[in-house]
Amino acid sequence: MVVGQVDGEVDGNVDGEIGRVYARAGFGHPVARGVRPAIVVVDFSQGFTDPTQPTGADMSAAVLATADLLEHARNAGVPIAFTTIAYESQADGGTWLRKAPGLAALMAGTPAVELDPRLSRRPDELLVVKKAASAFFGTSLAAWLVGQQIDTLIVTGATTSGCVRATIVDAVSYGWPTLVPRECVADRAQAPHDATLFDIDQKYADVVTADDVRTYLSQISDRATGE
Repeated sequence: MVVGQVDGEVDGNVDGEIGRVYARAGFGHPVARGVRPAIVVVDFSQGFTDPTQPTGADMSAAVLATADLLEHARNAGVPIAFTTIAYESQADGGTWLRKAPGLAALMAGTPAVELDPRLSRRPDELLVVKKAASAFFGTSLAAWLVGQQIDTLIVTGATTSGCVRATIVDAVSYGWPTLVPRECVADRAQAPHDATLFDIDQKYADVVTADDVRTYLSQISDRATGE
């Protein structure tokens, strides 16, 4: 089953033995939110969101939830960056393509690497072309965020267990507190999606609702306008 959001609650408030184990180990504390957030939309390209593509699946729910969040971000003046994977040749992908040869469909110049049009990317919004899982590996994203004086990241996109996770781990490694709106990330199957969101929420970022993020963005906008 392709998923665009969590069917149940998979966050830091997990009941039972698993929750007790993680709590006893000191995981799951909330991150400190800053006043200059940015949104990073990871790999919501047609190669992932169009089910007719070899690597694609129906991620409509998460794409539409992200599109709505982006409109709130634009209204609040929050910077937005998008990523897509694009290879010039088989050799361009190196070891990753040998492990996951299906990604070879993501060739530069093909529809697969184009962003999902439902996101309505604007010309002044950054597009990062990457060749590895993390949005940071071998790209200018970190320098761009520093230049924008960003102090908090909001990460959406696909896949939850792959490029989204890799991007979040690197974001935390660079020192950015990170939020993940659960309705705005997607994967090809429920089990890895759920397990990854749980793990992210315990160790790396806050898995929250899209409503929570919208409220946060509204507060940022109000503060900027002095209301």
